[in-house]
Amino acid sequence: MSGIPLAVNGSSMNSVLLDLAKPVEVIRGALPKRIRALFVTTPRRAGAWLTEAFASDSASQVVLEEANGMAAGLARLREDVFDAVFISHDPPDLDALELAQAVRGGGSEEPVLVLGTADPQEMMALAFEVGADGYLCVRTATVRALLWSAARAIERHHLLRENRRLIQAERQRLQYEHQEAERLLSQQRALITDLESLEDESSITSLSENRLKRGGHSPFSPRTPEKRSVPDSSQIGSKPEVNLSSDSILLRLPANLVAQYSELLRAYVIMGSGNLADEMTNLAELLATAGIAPQQAMLLHLKALEELVQGLGSRSARHVMSRADLLILELMMRLAENYRNRYLERSFPVRQLLLPGILPKPT
Repeated sequence: MSGIPLAVNGSSMNSVLLDLAKPVEVIRGALPKRIRALFVTTPRRAGAWLTEAFASDSASQVVLEEANGMAAGLARLREDVFDAVFISHDPPDLDALELAQAVRGGGSEEPVLVLGTADPQEMMALAFEVGADGYLCVRTATVRALLWSAARAIERHHLLRENRRLIQAERQRLQYEHQEAERLLSQQRALITDLESLEDESSITSLSENRLKRGGHSPFSPRTPEKRSVPDSSQIGSKPEVNLSSDSILLRLPANLVAQYSELLRAYVIMGSGNLADEMTNLAELLATAGIAPQQAMLLHLKALEELVQGLGSRSARHVMSRADLLILELMMRLAENYRNRYLERSFPVRQLLLPGILPKPT
């Protein structure tokens, strides 16, 4: 029968029960202040000797509970959680290696230490192979060595749990970043679609205004029926050019331009804007010379960015999206500046000024 190595009663007993419900506080490089452990042994060799041994060393308070036999030990592990598990290796009554393997097979993650009288050189490797955290010979090991072995095993399992939680949190974060990137890309594509619809409406409005100026009828005013020509069969179902989809607009761009922009985006993500100023200037001038509209440039950017995000796999997409936003912002600024310079050159062409003292020719 196990017990608490300190005599308590009344309110002190309540505080001890509250302490038992708390997980052990793991401090790296130090012994835990309290360890709640399960000792699986046989009725022939009770655990009173181990309780007395822990009570003789006040470095840690060990609350030891006892279970007799393999079935009782597995039942206690299913019902409760312990900071450590000590198993007495006493064959043939109790095979600690078989019990340790059963504990790990059942999904229990408590640190397991095997205690026996055999040579540690023979039993240590066997204990590791079945999932135990170590083996100590009760004839040669000291109480302090047993405490430190238990503390190291507890710290190791605590780090494993923390590492598993961090890996899961990192996986969830990467999944959220990819979902956020896909959401931003869909919103940007919707923005291009909205701009195309606005252009269609503005073109229809301008056509109506021109028709009214020529003496036509408003779309909302009554008008006399007029003869309408029967459309050609080849034109039935065809869409006007103003309603071209984004993919069809992208197909009209040169293939070498799409490949060049994809390479520029990859380099921009890695190097940033400082080293690619000349390439950005040349690209903006090329787009302005070809008469590429801002919607087409944005669509070109989205196409290259989608391919790049899909190729990331399990890597983070936040850095790529941030650099891509800077790239399209800088490209739009340079493209707008190119169109502005061309507009100024056409609106205010360069004129030859007369030299001082020379009168202009009479007309």
